[in-house]
Amino acid sequence: MPGSPSKETTNSVVRAASPVPAASVGDVIAQSETQHQEELAWAAPTPSTQAFLTIPEKTDTPLAEDKPVAMLVPAIDKQQAARGQIYGHRFRDAKPINFGKSSPRKMAVHGVDISRWQGDIDWAKLRTQGANFAYIKATDGGDHLDPMFKKNWRRAKEAGIRRGAYHFFYWCRTAGEQAEWFIRNVPRDPDALPPVIDVEYNGESSCKYRLSRAKAIEKMQVFMDRLERHYGKRPVIYTAPDFYRDNLTGEFKNYPFWLRSVAAHPSKVYPGRKWLFWQYSGSGLSHGVTGRIDLNVFHGSERDWHKWVNGAG
Repeated sequence: MPGSPSKETTNSVVRAASPVPAASVGDVIAQSETQHQEELAWAAPTPSTQAFLTIPEKTDTPLAEDKPVAMLVPAIDKQQAARGQIYGHRFRDAKPINFGKSSPRKMAVHGVDISRWQGDIDWAKLRTQGANFAYIKATDGGDHLDPMFKKNWRRAKEAGIRRGAYHFFYWCRTAGEQAEWFIRNVPRDPDALPPVIDVEYNGESSCKYRLSRAKAIEKMQVFMDRLERHYGKRPVIYTAPDFYRDNLTGEFKNYPFWLRSVAAHPSKVYPGRKWLFWQYSGSGLSHGVTGRIDLNVFHGSERDWHKWVNGAG
């Protein structure tokens, strides 16, 4: 992901109207459904949220067992699939890698992920360069909001880009607090891509604590269950090679993965892992953006893409 996650305290912190209490996940979920339904930290509720059914507060059944892998790619709607032009890859790379026959340039649907570090973006121009989707940094930890999130979230949609939000997971805060913070800042938009949990090691973070594999998996599950109940979409897991090796090998088989692999094809770096997105460069260059940008591809054809987004969004 671009740039460095916020430290525990920054000048750009946007806090909720009242602090998020440290509580068990059960308490957090109960408070959310009764007190903070659609209470965004920066926006009022939107009319579209009324279209969602109320989801029971039951939390003791793992969602991973409720939804088979096949549910990740729903049946296609031909009219919906016809919407939205797919732009070909026109990005450049400051540090290009020769991936050989498995080059991501051969893949049909490209996109980007961005944060405050990309500054003011010309989203319409970025789309024509090949950004058919964008994952936008929203939050990290339990009290930090990317100061460009609101603007990027709105303008990406105005430019016709399918966009989703991602959260950088902070291992020194409870999963419940982090889920509540994300929900309070990211609107429940039926057209948005599924939310992303970004799990990786970060040497620049003020949180130096490394959990055991079992504890890391437990915290991730609590966070993802909460988001799935709220948004009605199974979260995507973004990760990097070292964190994956230590914690995620063989885990979360019913979840879509977004894999960072900037020197080799994901099949070599993450053997046996099915993936949905591949982040193949952190040094991309594009009209519409000042500086470097992360480049990604969707695993599938244009038809597969339309099928997935029409089911996921």
